[in-house]
Formats: sequence, C-alpha cells, structure tokens
Amino acid sequence: MKKLFLAASVCTLCFTACKNETKQPVEEVVVATDSIVMEEPETPEAPMDSIAMQKAWEAYMAPGEAHKRMAADEGKWNDELTFWMSPDAPPEKATATDEVKMIMGGRYQESITTGEMMGMPFEGRSTLAYDNVTNEYISTWIDNMGTGLAVMRGKYDEASKSTTLMGTMVDPMSGKEKQMKQVYTFIDDDTRKIEMYETGADGNEVKTMEILMKRA
Repeated sequence: MKKLFLAASVCTLCFTACKNETKQPVEEVVVATDSIVMEEPETPEAPMDSIAMQKAWEAYMAPGEAHKRMAADEGKWNDELTFWMSPDAPPEKATATDEVKMIMGGRYQESITTGEMMGMPFEGRSTLAYDNVTNEYISTWIDNMGTGLAVMRGKYDEASKSTTLMGTMVDPMSGKEKQMKQVYTFIDDDTRKIEMYETGADGNEVKTMEILMKRA
C-alpha cells in the first residue's frame, strides 16, 4: 500500500512538474505578446505640397525686423578696446575701426575690423545672420591672429536692448575648445558696447574684453 502511495505520489509530482513545464512557455508567450502589442509604429510626417514648400522657403529668405536692426549698424565705427590677458592682469588698451554693411539683399551683415593689437597689425572679419526658422542670431568670426573660426548663437532681449551670443573657440595654448560669450548692447543710435567673456578651466566666467563703438 505504501508502495502504491509512493508511486502515486511520484506520478502526482511528475504530472505537476509536467503541467508546470507546459504552462511556463505559455506565460512567456503571453508576456512577449503583450510587449509587442504595446509598441506603436511611428507615423511618418506627411510630405508638404509644392505651394506649402514655396511659402515656407519665401518666409525663410525674407528679411524681417531682426534684419532691420542689423542694418542700423551700417557705416563706419571707431572702437576703443579694453582687454585683460588674465583675470588678475591690468587692463590694456587698443583702438580699431569697423566698416559694417549689409550683403546679399539685406540678409546678412558683414563687418571688417582693422587696427593694431599688441604692437601688431590686426584684421578681423565677422558675419552676422538671423535665422528666420530657428529665430536666433548666428555670428562667425575670423582674424589674422589665428587660423580658426569662431561660431556663436543667441537671442535679442528687448528689455536690455542687447544680444547675447554663446559659442566656442579653440584655445591655442591647450588645444581644447573653450566656452565664450558675447553681449552686444545698443546704447543709442551712435553708440554700441561689446563685452566678451570666457569660461576658464575652473568653470568660472571672466570678462576678457570690452569694446566701446562710436559711429564715425
């Protein structure tokens, strides 16, 4: 009788094990099926028709209020520069001149700067754009003191009458890029102020240059 009970118990255990083994894949399939059902395919964007494409491009290429503000800088300017070679260094002075004009149908501003820096002839060239799609200013700068190109982007603030641009440039000493900031303030019709800042290796922002522009 005990043998029969033992045999029955073994059979019961085997049957239970078989049932468990049979159920486990089913549960896995259900979970896998549920996870697949939850995924939704991405809906592709509907292509624009030719008329919508034309209108979008016309809006992109049309000069607006931001470009009028840029055009107000056209002309010749005399610059008084104050710059600091390091945070604890005394300020140094220099002078320069700017010739600013709008190009390509009033869509971009081009500025050529000439002067003397640390006893050497200095020449720089900048372009300024206002992107109608991203609603931001984009500035580029090159000069004869290096071989790189600096690019900055930013917004105009009506309350402070200033444009703040952020970007990077290569530090020739370390060979690494460093953060820089430019604040361009409209003082009045014939006066502008440019303030330049850099972020050092310690993460602190320091003022490196200030330019006071007077219309010639």
